[in-house]
Amino acid sequence: MRLGSVARIAIMTALGATLLPVSLAHAQQTLNERFAAAGERSDGDNLVVDAKEIVYDNDKNTVSAVGNVSLYYQGRTLQADRVTYDRNTNRVLAEGNAQLRETDGTVASGDRFELTDDFRDGFIDSLHVETSENTRFSAPRAERSEGETTTFTKGTYTACEACKEDPTRPPLWQVKAARIIHNNSEQMIYYEDATLEFYGVPLAYIPYFSTPDPTVRRKTGLLTPRYVYSSATGFGITTPFFWAPAPDYDLTLTPTFLTKQGVLGQAEWRQRFLTGSYNIRAAGIFQQDDSVFLASPYGPRNRDFRGSIESSGRFDINRFWHWGWDAALLSDKWFLDNYRIRSESLTSTFFKESTSTAFLQGRSDTAFFDLRGYYFKTLSQDDWQKQQPIVAPTLDYNRRFKGPGKIGGELELDFNVTNLTRDAAQFQAVPGYTANYFPSGMPYSTCAVFDQNQCLVRGIGGRYTRASTSLNWRRDFIDPLGQVWQPFAGLRVDGFARSLNATRFQNGEIGNFLNTNGNDNISSRVMPTAGIEYRFPFVANTEKWGTHTLEPIAQIVARPNETRIGQLPNEDSQSVVFDDTNLFAWNKFGGYDRDEGGIRANVGLKYSVQTDSGAFGQAMFGQSYQIGGRNSYRQYDIAHAGQDSGLQNTQSDYVAGLYIAPRQGLSFLGHARFDENDFSVNRLDGQANASFGPLNTGLVFARYEAQPGLGYPYRRTGLGPSASLKMNENWSVNGSVMFDLDRDLRTRYEYSAGLTSNYTKSNTWTPGYMSLGMTYQDECVVFGVTYNSTMKDRSSGTKRSDTSVMVRLELRTLGGISFSQDVGGSNNTSDGIAQ
Repeated sequence: MRLGSVARIAIMTALGATLLPVSLAHAQQTLNERFAAAGERSDGDNLVVDAKEIVYDNDKNTVSAVGNVSLYYQGRTLQADRVTYDRNTNRVLAEGNAQLRETDGTVASGDRFELTDDFRDGFIDSLHVETSENTRFSAPRAERSEGETTTFTKGTYTACEACKEDPTRPPLWQVKAARIIHNNSEQMIYYEDATLEFYGVPLAYIPYFSTPDPTVRRKTGLLTPRYVYSSATGFGITTPFFWAPAPDYDLTLTPTFLTKQGVLGQAEWRQRFLTGSYNIRAAGIFQQDDSVFLASPYGPRNRDFRGSIESSGRFDINRFWHWGWDAALLSDKWFLDNYRIRSESLTSTFFKESTSTAFLQGRSDTAFFDLRGYYFKTLSQDDWQKQQPIVAPTLDYNRRFKGPGKIGGELELDFNVTNLTRDAAQFQAVPGYTANYFPSGMPYSTCAVFDQNQCLVRGIGGRYTRASTSLNWRRDFIDPLGQVWQPFAGLRVDGFARSLNATRFQNGEIGNFLNTNGNDNISSRVMPTAGIEYRFPFVANTEKWGTHTLEPIAQIVARPNETRIGQLPNEDSQSVVFDDTNLFAWNKFGGYDRDEGGIRANVGLKYSVQTDSGAFGQAMFGQSYQIGGRNSYRQYDIAHAGQDSGLQNTQSDYVAGLYIAPRQGLSFLGHARFDENDFSVNRLDGQANASFGPLNTGLVFARYEAQPGLGYPYRRTGLGPSASLKMNENWSVNGSVMFDLDRDLRTRYEYSAGLTSNYTKSNTWTPGYMSLGMTYQDECVVFGVTYNSTMKDRSSGTKRSDTSVMVRLELRTLGGISFSQDVGGSNNTSDGIAQ
């Protein structure tokens, strides 16, 4: 019997999938009776059927939906040219362009589906599956069982899309296996008798392996192995194991089997809470051959066990306050480098070191609080650990609030406490290094004669505590002409306490610089400040060129002379960089240990332009004058702070700044300091960035004249171009290089100072650093090759090899491998490895 033109029929079924009606009125009653006879269910789910016609075969006891059939049940959708329900077997047969869409978005296509009446189990011919994660399975025949497991016989798996021009072409990579088993409940995929192919060419055979389902973000199991090699450790293979017993914590165990040194063990524990998270990382090895390393103090020879333990955490107390830590404990300064241990504590801004800190921090719209402590583990060969300070605690507090009553304006309260200890004083020769001395086998840089003309004191030995508090007020007044007058005033009070270990090594020489009578020394310093700042902006609007602002600025700051210059340690104000950004700063020293005194005037001219098209530009030019009292930048302390800064004379150097952004993706930023006598350039740095479609380019340049009194006896010039180009949708290249344009000056100085026995003229364009990379990336694979080359110096403390090549291959959902190989040779022994 055949019924035609059935557009959409909704049937409340007791079984859950699919008997179709004989007639619109009679069919539902008939089928419901048959379902009830078979055993009624109580799930109450709707079965919605959409088809052109319904065919009922009484002899075979089947009901068929024919023509663009769509069945909707429990979030699943079954589509085919023809769908037949066999009441004898309670199975559904879908034929012709059959497609089953799961609740998670997974789509299975095949020539013929034979399923149970709830679509959970059955067999599928010529199956193709595309998951919601854009991964694809296929097989001539597949079996689905218990609604959870799909077994693909002679199956293939890939995360790559089919070629649009030729869908029959093999994908970039795919896994072919005798059986692929996808278990939804376990969220795992198992491969038996598998081969990894690239463009249809078999490259690797793997008898058995498994991977998590692509939807899984964390799953217990083995991770992708990695391969390593170095001359000191030999070849190695790393096989990480990830254990995730709960959603909020996990453990990763990473043994590395090395041919020369044995087994390196690593472990990382991570745990999350509602208010934050923490982790603990540990690594260690009992070395089998320590003879490949240099002897102390140049390397870790004669160490059987080497290792590290690190931890970091951050927790929120509320929306304003949080606390945390970053801590590291190392057996020696070479361990992380020798065994390529990933570390979150490393910093390499100048010298390479491991920094540990614990902190409590609070922040609001008007206030800031930071309490923390620091421990620095030096990783550079030329550094001596006893010269590194332990800073605990250091406290910073800053708050801004409105001035009271008619005073108005803004008040700013600033408070800082710093306490540090150091076992041995740290000296540096002027200029540069002149000798290496090794007390008790520990290397450090020292001076030939301990006096202020030949030595800089970078840090004192003993304990040093300073507490500084200041209260500042300022208020703007605008007169009828538009002139801006800003009077300001402030008071700063500093308290100092120091206890010098004069009997400890090298600390006795501090007596040539500070009063070291062996007793604790407590002193104070008070600095009142008053002044006024004047601005008169002239604004012009033009129809073509936008808005122009020309603003003369003048400032005068009056204070008494700075006291106790050279009588106190200087730990945080050793660097004075004078440029347009701090021209109008009340105190141009970078920290609290020094405080500018005397009467100083600062003047400048500021120009800015803003066009209707979005272009913007700003320029600043100015100078500073010491017009009364003692010039703090000419009174040198034990670190010679202020010398060669451009502020040491009555009239300072000229400073200028320029920022130009003519359009989005194009900008230039530069700062310069010009000699106040002949206008020669004493300091210049700039950065330019440009984007032109797929091309991004950058250029940095810096040139600093020699500052012998600060330990820089030769000029320093660097030029660093960089670029990245996206050649097409998949391929990109990038590169950067840093030219040390004054490398020959440094080489000649090191030769004249006896730091090297040979002098060979250096090429001006010899790169100090160079990196070149090429990357291919699409929806299923990332492949990259990177070349790095670095010219080392004496204090680098980084890897021994100057040049390395790293290759990385990542197959989406399967994992990836990376390999880094040192190439070329080097005579640098800063990593403690024997040549």
